[in-house]
Order: sequence, then structure tokens, then C-alpha cells
Amino acid sequence: MIVLKTAEEIELMALASKIVAEAQQVLLKEVKPGITTLWLDTVAEECIRDRGGTPAFKGYRNYPNTLCTSVNEEVVHGIPSGRILKEGDIIGLDLGAIVHGFYGDGAITVPIGPIPQPVATLLRVTEEAMTRGIKQAVVGNRLSDISHAIQTGVESFGFSVVRDFVGHGIGRQLHEEPQVPNYGRPGQGPRLQVGMVLAIEPMVNMGSPHVKVLEDRWTAVTQDGSLSAHFEHTVTIQPSGPPRVLTAL
Repeated sequence: MIVLKTAEEIELMALASKIVAEAQQVLLKEVKPGITTLWLDTVAEECIRDRGGTPAFKGYRNYPNTLCTSVNEEVVHGIPSGRILKEGDIIGLDLGAIVHGFYGDGAITVPIGPIPQPVATLLRVTEEAMTRGIKQAVVGNRLSDISHAIQTGVESFGFSVVRDFVGHGIGRQLHEEPQVPNYGRPGQGPRLQVGMVLAIEPMVNMGSPHVKVLEDRWTAVTQDGSLSAHFEHTVTIQPSGPPRVLTAL
């Protein structure tokens, strides 16, 4: 069942989402060669707690950390560790926050120093695909209009959309209905309504769309070892015009 949020509930989600966005900005200043992904996790948790939030991921289904740090061929859910980042890596930073029982969720993928042009294109195309999907999140459209916009944007550049993981509704729970695939035909699924809040999050591979989960039961990697990028915003459907992006500063 899709749970529509009241205006008051959306404002609480906006507070949680603002914390996510501010934590991302702090993390961007910390990302550089020579630091560990566990250090970034420490920074993220401190940012969230200092702003009055609770880390959304820590303890969720026994996930051990505040931040998901997915490096290079890691698609999503990479667990922070003593891994040292080096120049030329890319890293997905996925985090969430809770304020008064409501969630915000967001992700960015960033380069560690200079990266080859094809990799820079992967990051740009993935973020642009997210933006394309967000533009479809308007009253009267169907859910799959978001999905189709993302898929066509990605595939026009020769990249592939991950199908094993999708976006989702969000509210009092981190993951609510509906699921928001990053692929599909337009004009399918429920109509978008005021009060719907969605986490729109394309995961895009340079090679095959296929992924596998490692023995830690969390880290998903590309099957062919190709690089992967991930961007995510939490958005709410407005009575008219474009959606409100809650995780944008």
C-alpha cells in the first residue's frame, strides 16, 4: 500500500533530507586519496548526530554502519572498512537520516582525484538520468514514466541500468511502497499523487547490468568487473509543477 504523507509529515522528511544533503557536502570535502572508507563513515555519523538526526542505515537489517561506501565496481551497499582510497577511484556515498520518526535518503558518486573521461561520463550520465526521472515525478504521470526516462537516458550512452536494485517509497520506513524501477515502458503503474514521497536512485554500470552480492551479504558488485555509479534524491510530488527535491540544498 502506498502511504500518502501530510504536509506536516513532509516537512519532517525535509528536515531529515536536509541533514543528508549537508552530510554529503561535508563528505565531499573529506574525499581524497589516502583516507579510508571507515573514516568517511565516522564523519557521516558525526554530521548526522550533530544536526539532531539519527543514522538511518546503522542497524537496519543488521547493517553495521552509517554510510554505504561503494568503490569502483561496487554498485551499492559497500561496507566501510580500512580500505584506502587512491587517485582514480570512484566512490558511491549513500546515507540516510531519521528526524522525529521520518526518513531522508540520498546518494552521490564522486571521483578520487582525476579520472578518465569515460568514467567521468558515467558519473555525469547517471546523475543526469536521475534528473530526467525526477522531472517525470508530477501529478498525473504514471510511476513507470520515471523509470522509462531514466532507462532511455542511460542506454543512449551505451551504459546499462541495474535491475536487481530499485528506488522506493519512503516515509516512516526507509523502504515503503511503491518500488521505483530504473527501467520499463512508460505509462505503467500507479498514477503519481500529491503526498507521495519517492527515493529516485539510478544505479548504472559501464558494462553489463548484472550484479552479484559478496559473502558479506551486503556489497553488490558488477558481475563483469565494470565500474558503477549511483545517485539518489528523495522527492515529493507537488500539487502542480515539478517535484520538490528534499535532499537538495
